[in-house]
Amino acid sequence: MTPIEILKQYFGYDEFREGQEEILDTLIHGKDVLGIMPTGAGKSLCYQIPAMLLPGVTLVVSPLISLMRDQVQALTANGVPAAFINSSLTSSQWQRVMANARSGQYKIIYIAPERLLTPSMEELAQILQISLIAVDESHCISQLGQDFRPNYLDIPKYVDSLSVRPALGAFTATATPRVRDDILETLNLQNPLTLVTGFDRPNLYFEVKQPKDKYLALTKYLRENDSNGIVYCSTRKEVENVTEKLIADGYSAVRYHAGLSDGERSNSQDDFLYDRVKIVVATNAFGMGIDKSDVRFVIHYNMPQNVESYYQEAGRAGRDGLHADCLLFYARKDINTALFLINKSENPDEIIRNRQLLNQMERYCETDGCLRRYILNYFGEATEEDCSNCGNCNGNFEETDVTMDAKKVLSHITRLNRAGKHLMFTHTADILLGKSSDFTTLSTFGIMKGVPRGYIRRLISRLTALGYIHDDGYLSITPKANAILFGDEIVMIRGIKPKANEKAERTRKQAAKPRYALSEQLLTELKALRLNIAREEKVPAFIIFSDATLVDMCQKHPYTTEELMSVSGVGQVKLEHYGERFLQLLCQKERETAQKEKPPELTAELFEQQIEIVDDYLQISRVADNINAVLFRYGKPKTSGAKLNKMLVEAGFLEITDGVKLPTDKGKTIGITIVRRNSGRGEYMQCLFGSDAQRTCAQFVIKFLINKLV
Repeated sequence: MTPIEILKQYFGYDEFREGQEEILDTLIHGKDVLGIMPTGAGKSLCYQIPAMLLPGVTLVVSPLISLMRDQVQALTANGVPAAFINSSLTSSQWQRVMANARSGQYKIIYIAPERLLTPSMEELAQILQISLIAVDESHCISQLGQDFRPNYLDIPKYVDSLSVRPALGAFTATATPRVRDDILETLNLQNPLTLVTGFDRPNLYFEVKQPKDKYLALTKYLRENDSNGIVYCSTRKEVENVTEKLIADGYSAVRYHAGLSDGERSNSQDDFLYDRVKIVVATNAFGMGIDKSDVRFVIHYNMPQNVESYYQEAGRAGRDGLHADCLLFYARKDINTALFLINKSENPDEIIRNRQLLNQMERYCETDGCLRRYILNYFGEATEEDCSNCGNCNGNFEETDVTMDAKKVLSHITRLNRAGKHLMFTHTADILLGKSSDFTTLSTFGIMKGVPRGYIRRLISRLTALGYIHDDGYLSITPKANAILFGDEIVMIRGIKPKANEKAERTRKQAAKPRYALSEQLLTELKALRLNIAREEKVPAFIIFSDATLVDMCQKHPYTTEELMSVSGVGQVKLEHYGERFLQLLCQKERETAQKEKPPELTAELFEQQIEIVDDYLQISRVADNINAVLFRYGKPKTSGAKLNKMLVEAGFLEITDGVKLPTDKGKTIGITIVRRNSGRGEYMQCLFGSDAQRTCAQFVIKFLINKLV
């Protein structure tokens, strides 16, 4: 028979999927293979069909009893003689399997790795012709991966013990390039065909949520999606709690974790596989090799410890190729739980490696970019395109520049670290909020007084994910933070946009607020007040308020703290620090009614006349402030340093190398320069913009932000 005839007769398919034919043809000709194929791509057929055509028997090394049982049941139902050898067999069952194997009744034998080097298998190898050894879940042999199983190291030993070396086929769905190389080396694959059919599962929808109440978010989803699914929790205790609540609320659910008896785990698995229950709540002990095609959702109630585990577990959804949801409920305490579990290891190298993997998982949860692209890039599959099928691509989000607050947090942690203190989040936040009884003389004590604690938590999480803060339970500054503290690095944080009707209502209310005539005299006095405060605090004037903020302050001319808070650039902290003095000046001045006639159109010529272009080299945030000072006068949308940097990169004036913005040759011709700065904690690079570069930014704004209202 030919491979295509076997495919049709025994498995019922008319054609091969991508990569299958090339892999099985290579194995049939006795050559080694490493196949990296996504879940549901048909890896098992790649060794099952060669097993039917090759003489003798094929051994399939598999890590899980449930996987072996399911595969053998499916093969037997299809008319393929198969068996498994593992610890679940009784003595009489084992003797029967071995007798049948010795008489050549099987074409495929699934075997647990710990059984390979036993005397009985040594005896069997002398009797049978072993033509192929397939290593399923081959990433388990790599100590660099998330599922290392020491017994997998017995596989190359077993192969070396055979009088005739069979072909080796290694298969997995998740392997980074490093793990891939480790599989090749550890299994000693000889001139193998290495085929990666891709990691993408287009039918899976990915989303990261940060619900205040995870259980309410879970039940909301379940009410809206009455289907089969898996809920993964990081600890047995969490599994017990969630399962108990779901059952009490009338949901069809079972639990699964390593602390249960073999019988209960088996019953829970069967109940889920055979649709007697709809939901299984489990630790990561559940799922490898579970061949249930109609799982419509996988919800991670806690953040996993690494991207490999996450993608493997999420990949258990939608094996039938239909739409399925992969949701991750992310909270800061998940990281602390993961660190606790990681730190239990007695191997220092393993702790370091797993912390690095955890950092990459945290960045996935914090990224504003396409989630699918992040995963594919992580596994070495380069792509620049958004998927349009994840929460970040489809989400209703807007970004806010939080650079000033980031500076406060980083400056605060820097001062604590210099004093030899590495504090946990709660204590750190208490000092920032002015609610601590110690560190009251620290210059950053109370610098974020009145700010919601949840916002500080989210900001620190964001800074940690971006690599500016190191958090192993205690907060430390990293050298990368210098780019924010002393450079022009900008930090954005994502928030949910208001719904259309909410946005319209907010816009209507804002439009109803009076805007007064821009008094040049008042603007001059506000600038003078700003300068006095700056001299008192020994900081640059723009640190107090930017020119753009003062222009908006003139036009809104607030008399109360509530009105002052509506001014762009005035937050709670600055309101408390400077609000009283600015309001005192504003209240002394009469509001001048704005002219009702339409202001003149802001042209490029008029814009260049009014914008402040200076001979000094400025940070990009200062350039943006000077531009906004003009934009506010004409009711135009404001820009930001991040937007200007993006335009400069797209136009070829800047390039990003290893995360650092550098001027190109084209950028240098307009006066963009790069300088090295030293903060006392290490060097960092900073872009500065001369007069021509400032003027170029202004021209970009005219072209993109005014004419197109971007």
